[in-house]
Amino acid sequence: MSCSTCTTDKTGIPKGCKSNGTCASGGCDKLSVYDWLGNMTLPCGEKKFQIVEVRFKNGRKDFYKNEKDLSLCMGDVIAVAAKSGHDIGVVSLTGELVKIQMKKKKVPVDSPTIYTIYRKASQRDIEIWQQAREREPEVQRKSRLIISRLGLKMKLSDVEFQGDAKKATFYYTADERVDFRLLIRELASTFNIRIEMKQVGLRQEAARLGGIGSCGRELCCSTWLTDFRSVKTEAARYQQLSLNPLKLSGQCGKLKCCLNYELDSYLDALKTFPNTRTYLKTKKGMAVYQKMDIFRGLMWYTYKDNPMHWHKLTVDQVNEIIALNKEGEFPESLEEYSDELIVETPTTDIYKDVVGQDSLTRFDKPKKSKRRNNRNRNKNRNRKPNSNVKKNPTNSKDNNKPKAKTVSNNDTKNQEKPKNKNQNNRNRNNRRRKPNTNNSNNAKSSNDKN
Repeated sequence: MSCSTCTTDKTGIPKGCKSNGTCASGGCDKLSVYDWLGNMTLPCGEKKFQIVEVRFKNGRKDFYKNEKDLSLCMGDVIAVAAKSGHDIGVVSLTGELVKIQMKKKKVPVDSPTIYTIYRKASQRDIEIWQQAREREPEVQRKSRLIISRLGLKMKLSDVEFQGDAKKATFYYTADERVDFRLLIRELASTFNIRIEMKQVGLRQEAARLGGIGSCGRELCCSTWLTDFRSVKTEAARYQQLSLNPLKLSGQCGKLKCCLNYELDSYLDALKTFPNTRTYLKTKKGMAVYQKMDIFRGLMWYTYKDNPMHWHKLTVDQVNEIIALNKEGEFPESLEEYSDELIVETPTTDIYKDVVGQDSLTRFDKPKKSKRRNNRNRNKNRNRKPNSNVKKNPTNSKDNNKPKAKTVSNNDTKNQEKPKNKNQNNRNRNNRRRKPNTNNSNNAKSSNDKN
């Protein structure tokens, strides 16, 4: 949730736009809004809309009246009125778009819950506000210890301080009704502030805290989704998804909201499909439905007697067989229809590696086995010339010529090593090497002949 010009350092503070968390574009925040009417001028004789949308911690937004006609724009830090004291927030939207947001949230213009804007926040107000925000993690940790000590069945998810640091709101989730009167007394005496307890749902908790979904992107409820519609398991059944609760549930523990996104398109495509409970009657036997491909318009059926062999049919062919069965006619078999079906296979690969990064180790050099090289060196050193090999007289001239010695990389490495190590290696190999009795016997027999 950052704009394209923002980057963060080790401390997590954005350093690209130099706004330090209050980006003027509004892109560094949750549920940010783009003011597409900001550059347009109002018609003559019309005044600017006096209600402003203000954003607080974790996407909490509210509307406030600009009765003092302050020149406000998106990103300004202002001090607003509260039930007790004042609060500090950031302007998230101004102008005519605020009317649309109020209609969407069903907030009347003359509502008594719309408080006024005091002033633009001074440096002192911002310092108190930032100090209060820094206290929140420690207060939350200590509050959880108090809750566990009291044995209350509730989960404290977030703590939000008011801008004047005199009041804190504790957001919690609980399955049952909780009596937290004793908890409020202990929290008030421990932190010396006014306490307000607010219960939220599991989806509201996930929206406030945020996170990364299974798709790899940020949660929809923390970026743009504001209305939480009920999601049923029928949505997964219509989309032919496996009813695995681990895959269908989000971080809030409920069914994923994205199951409703494409549900309408699936329902429109399923209008032409027949009922999956109807059997296809043929002279060869009765066929039962197995699975379908909705957007390709294909269905698979098997005979009851032979469930291992599947037959692929189109939706029109299935509807044709069902119509024949209603008239009392039965086709010969499903093979007649499945043979007619010709599926075009793509000639090119579906997946292509555009970047060209096939493997992470493509630049690594292959490792050479040092043990085999050492064994080959020692064998070449200890090998004696064979006296039984006869010289070829035809190549005597060539043999008299001086031959150029070919020096390998392994020999050059051995020459650079000190002599003591080479002598030790030779002695070790000579000890391990067994005496060859056949060569000694041959040498004795040749001496006796002579």
